[in-house]
Amino acid sequence: MYKNRRFSAGFTLVELLVVLAILGMIAAFAAPRVFKYLGSAKMDAAKIQIESLSSGLDLYRLEVGSYPASMSALVEKPAGVDKWNGPYLKKRSLPKDPWGKDYLYRFPAEDGSYELSSFGADGVEGGEGENSDIFSWQ
Repeated sequence: MYKNRRFSAGFTLVELLVVLAILGMIAAFAAPRVFKYLGSAKMDAAKIQIESLSSGLDLYRLEVGSYPASMSALVEKPAGVDKWNGPYLKKRSLPKDPWGKDYLYRFPAEDGSYELSSFGADGVEGGEGENSDIFSWQ
């Protein structure tokens, strides 16, 4: 029949460009949603870590009689404290927030208790979204 016709296995340059254009459009629509979920996951992780630290602080208070002057007392015995039965955290080190910064601990806070916080992704007080502050009393 048609002996002069050559059949080649593969794609033409136009077909490859069309596929790349389609993949680019999909990535352009999907990327913002993925980054939004990543940011909210870090916020959720920070809230969970603050709850865990709060539990350790409360247990310390039950055993010693008052909240510690610094959070390091949750993992190592402070000088002059006899009733310490720690460490009060599963890991024997203080966790960093999901953005790699230390949690802020203040004792006594305004209500006489303590305050744990993280300033979010930007590390600066205030902000919105992933940059918003997270507090133990929220």
